[in-house]
Amino acid sequence: MKSILIKLKGHPHVQKGTAYTILFAMGFCHLLNDMIQSVIPAMYPVLKDNFGFTFAQIGIITLVFQLTSSVFQPFVGQYADRRPQPYSLSAGMCFTLTGLLLLAFASNFFLILLAVAIIGCGSSVFHPEASRVAQIASGGRKSLAQSIFQVGGNGGSAIGPLLAALIIIPYGQHAVGWFSIAALLASAILVRVGYWYKLTLSQTGMSHRAQQTTSCNLSKKAIRNALIILVIMLFSKYFFISCMTSYFTFFLIEKFGITVQQSQLCLFAFLAALAIGTLLGGFLGDRYGRKYVILFSILGAAPFTLVLPYLNLFWTLVIAVIIGFIIASAFSAILVYATDLKPDKVGMISGIFFGLMFGLGGVGSAFFGWLADETSIEFIFKVSTLLPLLGIIAGFLPNIKPSNR
Repeated sequence: MKSILIKLKGHPHVQKGTAYTILFAMGFCHLLNDMIQSVIPAMYPVLKDNFGFTFAQIGIITLVFQLTSSVFQPFVGQYADRRPQPYSLSAGMCFTLTGLLLLAFASNFFLILLAVAIIGCGSSVFHPEASRVAQIASGGRKSLAQSIFQVGGNGGSAIGPLLAALIIIPYGQHAVGWFSIAALLASAILVRVGYWYKLTLSQTGMSHRAQQTTSCNLSKKAIRNALIILVIMLFSKYFFISCMTSYFTFFLIEKFGITVQQSQLCLFAFLAALAIGTLLGGFLGDRYGRKYVILFSILGAAPFTLVLPYLNLFWTLVIAVIIGFIIASAFSAILVYATDLKPDKVGMISGIFFGLMFGLGGVGSAFFGWLADETSIEFIFKVSTLLPLLGIIAGFLPNIKPSNR
């Protein structure tokens, strides 16, 4: 066992500047992590058919998964700000592995809830410390690092439904066990990343807090108000996205009569647009300012979301891709903007915002599931498309000069 760990650690070295190898490794592991997570909503049609779940039960599954993915993240991040844990990333993937195997063979609603809760705990451990590692590896280029890290996650979210359409839909619930290979691969890579992280901390002889290179000169009140606005932006973005990721397939099947596999491919197109938009948002945030990227990303998507429920199949797909492309650019800008407001608490801020991302998504999915049972799938899309209009309040964010160091 010891010899295996030594081989996994490899012989990484610490260098000055941006550590692209580490950044791409983190982006790839984020891809694998979020690919696994996206399999859960992608397999909802299978679970609904196998167990006869209502839309409310589908929403509860998402709620449990998203809450366990979110509740622990701020505490993990706060603890890591004081005591970084280099190998916690790999340990988190072991939670994910356990949850996947349980989900593959779960035979009732309770076991499914337990499985997604364990997978959520793995994600809760992964994201805050992974975001910290990305910022350390950035060499000061935080927007670039966050974009590389985040686009990996969005890419994984896009691939998940595609693989579900190819693997889980044809072969059933047990086929989800094959995704445990991805968890094992990510865990192995993260052992090496953890060793590099440990070397970096020991060689610099500094805590992560001492390594921060930016500062914010705003008053405490201005910082608090800015953070509140950012939380509202997350609410509008992820309530809308939760409706799309959880119920877009049902909407397409009900309105246009397409097959489950065809609907999964349509969801893949939307999630792929999210991945591309995320990378673009990071670069634009450095160049033009994160405030304007946030404003454009949320409010700019509103004209397209408002017409989405009233189009034919072709234009529904085209507009959904455009919406995904525009609205995705917000999260990287929001997170880096928030860490610029609190540069000495990167772990805690990352944990809070990743936690809110998952938590709001879970609450949104449960809410729209309940509303769909009470009304219709088409009705919840008409309601959810109003949410990006909240983006107008991003105009009240104070201007912070982007840091390119």
